[in-house]
Amino acid sequence: MEEVLAEELETLGAQEIEIVKRAVTFEGDLKFLYRCNYESRTALKFIVPIQRFNAINEKQLYNGVLKVEWDKYVRPDQTIAVESVIRSQYFNHSHFVALKTKDAIVDQFREKYGVRPSVDVKNPDLLVNIHIYEQHCTLSIDSTGEPLFKRGYRTHTVDAPLNEVLAAGLIFMTGWEGQRSFFDPMCGSGTLPIEAAMLARRIPPQKLRQDFAFQRWSDYDPELWQQVRAEADAQVRPLPEGIIIAGADESPRAQQIAWLNITNAGLDQDIAIYDGRFEDSRPPFAPGIIITNPPYGERMRKNDIRDFYSTIGSTLKQRYDGYDAWILSGNHDALKHIGLKPNEKIKLFNGALDCHYNHFQIYKGSLRHPEGQRQSVDPDDLPEDFELEPEQD
Repeated sequence: MEEVLAEELETLGAQEIEIVKRAVTFEGDLKFLYRCNYESRTALKFIVPIQRFNAINEKQLYNGVLKVEWDKYVRPDQTIAVESVIRSQYFNHSHFVALKTKDAIVDQFREKYGVRPSVDVKNPDLLVNIHIYEQHCTLSIDSTGEPLFKRGYRTHTVDAPLNEVLAAGLIFMTGWEGQRSFFDPMCGSGTLPIEAAMLARRIPPQKLRQDFAFQRWSDYDPELWQQVRAEADAQVRPLPEGIIIAGADESPRAQQIAWLNITNAGLDQDIAIYDGRFEDSRPPFAPGIIITNPPYGERMRKNDIRDFYSTIGSTLKQRYDGYDAWILSGNHDALKHIGLKPNEKIKLFNGALDCHYNHFQIYKGSLRHPEGQRQSVDPDDLPEDFELEPEQD
């Protein structure tokens, strides 16, 4: 989704944008770095390159890291951690590269100050990233800390949840920004409706987050950070008039989890949750957009998953004319059984899964909308013995 991120960064005001593999490079000042961390919906991290050099062996790697004046970025009484990404014929073990990078940093402090920063792999004051492609080494510092998909609202989840950054990217790819109503008929823990509502209302995706790695940097400017937050928060607006955002799921557990996450996000007045299976559904509002991530069938027999996807297609055709439907799935064979010709087919990854993101325009024709609407489910009506388990990292 590099192109999606590049377009978002251009909208935010990035300069000298370049798309590379699994990343986007760009230029901006300190204020813009703060903005990116607070306002970007489709990035996982923002890292700042501080040194580039060539190395083909351990000694050259060590000496290259030593050239950086590390006390510009971290004090001896603070903590560090190093992560590495390696694609090189000269280095074939990422842990070894991270270890040698760490050694060079702490040796420099020990020689200069007689003390050294400690290592904290969970919550360091300075997270150093070293990327090696063949002999080309790039040292960067991580401005983000915890990945940006951790928005803070999803405290519970269902099986195989959709990553928040991927969910936002899927919405961006459709061009939807709140112009029409939005529906996810298999919403699971509610990530897609939540991301849609935050986008439509222009709520910064990190509004609930309190801690970023750049807040522990020596050049951290708290007044500038508060200015960035205030400017972004001032753009928040009510949901556009006439727009409905809704999700549905056949699982009472998923409905409850979705509602909890929606409430955590402060969007309980903006999102409706409906009860029931998609194949039994009636459109909950006038034609709009559907974005959904149905089961891929890992726990279903081949014929069952084919029948399930065939039912999705027939339900769309018979009851959702006038809608634009976008379906993400890692089961390419099952997608063919939807029985509708996609207007667009986009290849992308959901984690490590090779997926297709297909767009179906459901044309208005002679088929009529059946009457009746789905009823919203009240979590208080669920059984008393209904239990939740916290999301596991």
